Amino acid sequence: MALPLLLYYGLRMLGMNQWLALVISGALPLARLVYQVVRERKVERTTLFSLSIIVTSTLVSLLTGDPRLVLARESYFTALVGLWMLSTLLAKRPFLYAATIQILPEATAHSWREDWDNSPDFRKAMRLMTAAWGAAFLIDAVARVVMAYTLPVDSVPLLGAGLLVVMLIAVVQFSKAYARRLAVRLGRPSSV
Repeated sequence: MALPLLLYYGLRMLGMNQWLALVISGALPLARLVYQVVRERKVERTTLFSLSIIVTSTLVSLLTGDPRLVLARESYFTALVGLWMLSTLLAKRPFLYAATIQILPEATAHSWREDWDNSPDFRKAMRLMTAAWGAAFLIDAVARVVMAYTLPVDSVPLLGAGLLVVMLIAVVQFSKAYARRLAVRLGRPSSV
């Protein structure tokens, strides 16, 4: 996150116009994704998704030359992530459960599996926290579009990064607080 910001503001200090500085600094994530594809010799869905958003939004901005459109492209990604997270509420297991169980120590993962099978409160909590994460990403997307079209162009990259940090801190703290309450109801230490 820091490197594209530094590149953008560095290019602006060197006198480059806003649109070109945004496109070049936005190319860093694209270069990283392409390198990942070449190195691993396979294309993951998330990589393909990210590449398609970066390429599509850059092509559209090339047609218009509008730096605000380049700034708003970040919102496409966060909106799609939020919608995808919310769509998992209709799946057998919501995003937060499915993603977290893969990284838990085996004993904790076993406890989570038992809670999923036996505790309606646990299932409700996983769905509620997934909904909170999805909603946070959608709010982030809307805020990014508003910022892109109402604030000075040069202030938006930094404010967008700050928005992401604040949003992530808020949703993580909400998840932790809710998990602690759930652990008390289930009569065990919090593992979330």
